[in-house]
Amino acid sequence: ERDGMIGNIYSMGLALQALGATGRFYAPREWDCAQAFSVVYSHEYRQPMAIAQVLPALVGTSYLEAAGLDCAASAGTSPSLELCPSPEPTTTGVHRAPITVHYSIVNKLQGRHFNYTTSVQVPGGSPLLEVLQVAAAEKPDIFRGPVAWRSPPPHPTLPGRYPGSPRGFDTDQTSWGPMVISIHGLAANPDDRTYWQFFGGKDALQEGVGTYEPRDGEHIWAVFSTY
Repeated sequence: ERDGMIGNIYSMGLALQALGATGRFYAPREWDCAQAFSVVYSHEYRQPMAIAQVLPALVGTSYLEAAGLDCAASAGTSPSLELCPSPEPTTTGVHRAPITVHYSIVNKLQGRHFNYTTSVQVPGGSPLLEVLQVAAAEKPDIFRGPVAWRSPPPHPTLPGRYPGSPRGFDTDQTSWGPMVISIHGLAANPDDRTYWQFFGGKDALQEGVGTYEPRDGEHIWAVFSTY
């Protein structure tokens, strides 16, 4: 129903492992995994945690068999890998033309509400984090830059426990990449189940700020939300 996407791009590795292991517990049945593997093939995984979860599925195994896997004896290609061809390699020029990204921060949930918008230029292919950094440099009173905090949460789209922060946006480095934990002095708090959620237009982003690459003219929203 979602062109092969199961959950989001971060959950694909474990989802494919689970589907591949169902034969141990359920009667055999057919399922079209080509679309799901196509999603994985077309995505450039950069976080070590995500790669570690995707690799077992790509070689036709799961964490259940990983401990006893004999890599030296694995000479053939996994059937999963034969379902879809690898994506064609792309070339990237040295010079990246600038793009314009619109960026808004919105809080209608707690304390004094605010809604600020700015437009910045970054080189094409830049991660969303660079958009936030440029906004912070151009309008420091509203979008001032990051300060690292402690105790990283387990996933870049989920909140963790953090102290209050000064005006600006703060990040923490997690095993899934950088996570924005506070914007304009308003910090995520697990006690009231709040966090900063990022949207591209009306759609929630499926990647973290360190890997998502905004398109030219795209409007990115950071909305203080509950889960």
